[in-house]
Amino acid sequence: MGRKKYSNKTKGSAGQNRAETEAYLKKNRSKPDVIETASGLQYTIKDPGDGKSPDEWSTVEVNQRILLVNGTVIKDTYHGTQTDVFTMEEAIDGLKEGLPLMKEGGKFRFVVPPDLAWGKRGAGEKIGPYAALIFDIRLEKVT
Repeated sequence: MGRKKYSNKTKGSAGQNRAETEAYLKKNRSKPDVIETASGLQYTIKDPGDGKSPDEWSTVEVNQRILLVNGTVIKDTYHGTQTDVFTMEEAIDGLKEGLPLMKEGGKFRFVVPPDLAWGKRGAGEKIGPYAALIFDIRLEKVT
């Protein structure tokens, strides 16, 4: 998938998002390097890293690009000067499950289905109901 510029696309309807999400998840799970957990979280290991892994009480510092399945960029810290720092308690369920699989310095791609993200309510102006999220994420630091 090529890089997309920030977009003013609407967040989509529940039906549209559900159809796009289901099609994307089905296609993605057929890729040979994609691992799917029992909960439906899909991930690809780009770089395993070699540092510490977070647990449920950790604070993490990450660089991340968050996209919708249609390629719309929600957030991208790779091109800025600030990383994102948050506690595991604050993370969406998909990241609570996925980040402990990582080690510091590692880079993963997570495809988070709606029930492990914002579900039927969506979030803000950009994440609609039943939207899956794609995280290209590098775990910089665990404290």
